[in-house]
Amino acid sequence: MAKLPFTTKHLFFTPSFKPLTTRFTTMSATKPHPSLELSGGGLDSFLPAFTTLNRPYQAYPIVGSNTHLETIFAYYFRSTPDVRFRRQCLRTKDNGTVSLDWIVGDDRNLSPKSPVLILLPGLTGGSGDSYVRHMLLRARKKGWRVVVFNSRGCGHGPVTTPQFYSASFLGDISEVVEHVSSRYPDANLYAAGWSLGGNIIVNYLAQEAENCRLSGAVSLCNPFNLVYANEDLRKGFNIVYDKALASSLRRIFKKHAPLFEEMSDEYNIPAAANCKSIREFDEALTSVSFGFKSVDDYYSKSSSSNSIQRVCKPLLCIQAENDPIAPARAIPREAINANSNCMLIVTPEGGHLGWIAGDEAPFGCPWTDPVVMDFLEYLEKTKSHSFLKPDEKTHTLQATVN
Repeated sequence: MAKLPFTTKHLFFTPSFKPLTTRFTTMSATKPHPSLELSGGGLDSFLPAFTTLNRPYQAYPIVGSNTHLETIFAYYFRSTPDVRFRRQCLRTKDNGTVSLDWIVGDDRNLSPKSPVLILLPGLTGGSGDSYVRHMLLRARKKGWRVVVFNSRGCGHGPVTTPQFYSASFLGDISEVVEHVSSRYPDANLYAAGWSLGGNIIVNYLAQEAENCRLSGAVSLCNPFNLVYANEDLRKGFNIVYDKALASSLRRIFKKHAPLFEEMSDEYNIPAAANCKSIREFDEALTSVSFGFKSVDDYYSKSSSSNSIQRVCKPLLCIQAENDPIAPARAIPREAINANSNCMLIVTPEGGHLGWIAGDEAPFGCPWTDPVVMDFLEYLEKTKSHSFLKPDEKTHTLQATVN
């Protein structure tokens, strides 16, 4: 990998607004370890945020030696922290329902100005997933308010209309961000999403562009190119994941099947109820309900790799080179390199939703959690601090403060 420059450049988050010049203490740039691939148009600007990237990425012995072993181990054996939630069912404009899970007691214990982190789990995932809870607790210990966005029917949430969610349907995330923003108008909002949740976040950032209410976001194990991801999901051992995810989709669908009975002329209800793969479910239901010509049209037009160039807020993308579900060949490296708001970290191992490495391996939080918080806290500090003492060494960072 070519030698990386480490000078700090001016960063323009939202160039349509007049930037506010703010001063910050100069941070010593530590050379990232060569085991990590770092790139992106925002690399120089965001690199000072990180405190652990100078260490080698060391997958946990044996468990991390194989992408499938790591993926499966993380799913079955990673600890699931105990968290008490207070659920809020948010009714959307089309009468759908999404479930927002807030940590009990946060309204009493946190300031209304505390930064808010919205978490989007992967396909069929929810607030009960171990990787979500680990991230949630790490952010909470830093004084952040965290809410988990469970998509329609996920996390044991209700389905109130004959429509689920998709990789490109942004109505729900838009309403969630609007709701959270109105509830905490003095707080900065951020989001982090895994897998399908990451794809949705990137598409949302692109749709909102300069007007996005999020101050920054993180995308993890994002499939990016859904055509490539679907192709790879139907090969070799990956078929096991395809069948497992299809089983979860069937379970959610069958639970709410009566809602779809009157739509039998439009949807292939039997095919959705008996799908053996994600593609079969998307062909029978998802692509049709969201108005796509075919399942391939849905995958092509819903891929967030098409959206990276329009992202106008700070975005960190973290991927694993050996991810069986979000293939490395789908990463839009050129687009990320061309966008000054984006940074990419690729680890040599990690599997899908695995990243069994770091101080808490093999049963604790993923390697990515402290990296994500370094990035988010850096963004929050650049929005919260204004001036330092004149005698301190400083550099000028141009950024728009909403």
